[in-house]
Amino acid sequence: MTGDFRDAIKLFREYDRIIIHRHTNPDGDAIGSQTGLRLLLRATYPGKEIYAVGDPAGRYAFIPCSAPDEIPDEMYDGALAVVLDTSATQLISDGRWERAKATLRIDHHLFISQFCGTEIIGTEYESCAGLITEMARQCDMQMTPEAAYALYTGIVTDSGRFRYDSTSARTFELASYLMTFGVSISEIYGNLYAENLERLKLRAKYTGKIKLTEHGVGYIYTTRRQLEATGVAAHSISRGMVGIMSDIQGIDIWVNFTECDDGVLCEIRSSKYNINPVAVKYGGGGHAKASGATLGSRRDAMRLLGDLDKMAAGDADILQ
Repeated sequence: MTGDFRDAIKLFREYDRIIIHRHTNPDGDAIGSQTGLRLLLRATYPGKEIYAVGDPAGRYAFIPCSAPDEIPDEMYDGALAVVLDTSATQLISDGRWERAKATLRIDHHLFISQFCGTEIIGTEYESCAGLITEMARQCDMQMTPEAAYALYTGIVTDSGRFRYDSTSARTFELASYLMTFGVSISEIYGNLYAENLERLKLRAKYTGKIKLTEHGVGYIYTTRRQLEATGVAAHSISRGMVGIMSDIQGIDIWVNFTECDDGVLCEIRSSKYNINPVAVKYGGGGHAKASGATLGSRRDAMRLLGDLDKMAAGDADILQ
């Protein structure tokens, strides 16, 4: 880990107004870590103003206190902005973080560049929520049942229900610590994994769309017209359907492309290779085996797919 939790605590103590950001199109870790930190700070420093901003929580709105705050621009004057679970500035939800007097980033993604005044980067952690939990435990922050619920949700989602390679003994230790505050895992899992019939039908439809490259890279491509026909948000297709290609024998790299107003959303996963450099090459980032990018065109998407196919074929020159 780079950075020191004590530097974050010093900033928390110094500033009376703290505004917490995370990445756009939030996943469970983004919402869990943001909500968890908001509740931790409110309990630890009851006299301070603590806000969380960004786009709506979406399917993670079941996490208590996860609804974002709406605040005017002047609230950033003299404030501390905290950016969580985000590896690049273009991914931050609500660009006003730059207006703050001081900035702090806490993240677990692979490092690309520094953009905050103080940064704590723990790539060895399975989730940003795990990183926040460790800080709370080491620095004697006031944990609450609601904060523990949010942080546990972040840990369980970004560890793939404790299945991904990033899961370690510490992951279970932190999860155990949070459970001592009364976390109901049956309630969390019920909210996370219960699916309605229409969603199951959509997953079945997308399973039939899986194609393979010459060297076995699995991929799905959804055009804008096809997306509109589903009646589902782009992010729900992009991130929500990439998982249907996991656990298929013989597919070690898989990628989901989704055309939308922002470009072509690209979610890349692998059970074997470090695909992050490919994502970075195309302006994205993330983790070694789970990364993403937003591309400008279908042509760019096919170029990226070609690089992944070369990776699967053992070509070491794909980044040149």
